[in-house]
Amino acid sequence: MFALINVLVGEILAAKTIASCRLGRPMAHDHSYRITLSNNRTEKAAIDYLLSVEPRYWVPDSSSRKHILAALGLPTTFSRAFDLLRVEGALADSGDLQLADMDRITLIELKTTKKRLADLPRGFFFGATANEFELAKRMGSRFRFCFVCLHPDSLGHLELSLAELEPLIKTKRTQYQINL
Repeated sequence: MFALINVLVGEILAAKTIASCRLGRPMAHDHSYRITLSNNRTEKAAIDYLLSVEPRYWVPDSSSRKHILAALGLPTTFSRAFDLLRVEGALADSGDLQLADMDRITLIELKTTKKRLADLPRGFFFGATANEFELAKRMGSRFRFCFVCLHPDSLGHLELSLAELEPLIKTKRTQYQINL
């Protein structure tokens, strides 16, 4: 009986290995998927942290992002170029945001790390899309990169506009991400 179970387990493991390997190596998407899940958890933790310390942050859903961009006269291609909103004079738990409030809205793009940073944002390594930089240019001071450090010894956050961020950038390179 145990031999039969071991054979079945062995066949299942072999099938999984064959399904997830090509030429004897794990497929890249398996590793990318695990990294994406980890990054999503880190971003969720950063959002939870920010909401606990700053009641002016709002978390828009996909539909709200598109409505906000339309109200700002911007194309929906920027809908994934920001994560949060900060609304001057309004608390997130105060109800629905009114389109008349658009001049008080700042779009926030999160950048998060679990690394210990003694002097936030110094030492921060992050990726940013061309869309994020373009939206930051178009919005000026009403777009902020929010750097969140989740390390227990250096927990904190700092918002920077593109104009404030650019002099701090030591290196910047282009990376293409291509799906086939």
